[in-house]
Amino acid sequence: MSGPRCEQSPILGAYALDALPPAESAAVAAHLASCDACRDELAALQPLVTGFAQVNDVTRPATQLWDRVAQRVGAAADTAPSVPWRDPEWEEVAPGISCKLLATDPQRSRVSMLVRLQPRTSYPAHSHAGVEELHLLDGELWIEDRLLKPGDYNRAEPGTGDVRVYSETGCTCVLVTSPSDRLG
Repeated sequence: MSGPRCEQSPILGAYALDALPPAESAAVAAHLASCDACRDELAALQPLVTGFAQVNDVTRPATQLWDRVAQRVGAAADTAPSVPWRDPEWEEVAPGISCKLLATDPQRSRVSMLVRLQPRTSYPAHSHAGVEELHLLDGELWIEDRLLKPGDYNRAEPGTGDVRVYSETGCTCVLVTSPSDRLG
């Protein structure tokens, strides 16, 4: 990037990868509404994030990767992991919709999961009990009249809702949301 850089510029990469804590991510999102330089820089980063998602199959890391991570974590803590990692199973929750629960946080009323929609599948209309964050890994997904492509991110605030969530192609996304969302 040429020209003057905004003071927020150094964290845009982490924001593009959805790697910031929720409060910091919300602050960057608010900043983007008023900063042309940061919006331009984020747009320039988007092809990198998309390329990363296409080159690296983040939904199924190689067994060797999990073994190396477990060894490093165990060595850093000077203990071996007490429970070996088990890849959660996909569960069909509705026709054409499967989920793989990754983590739950009852204190914050949050769940993290992979969600897969088969081609020509709609997700039911719903209202958000808490912040909903979605990062599209593959395929295409319509949320209302916005088309998301691999690498795109969508954030919905508590009290809002989605009527039309649809995938013509089929898709897989990482979804962090409240288990108290209401369908219908």
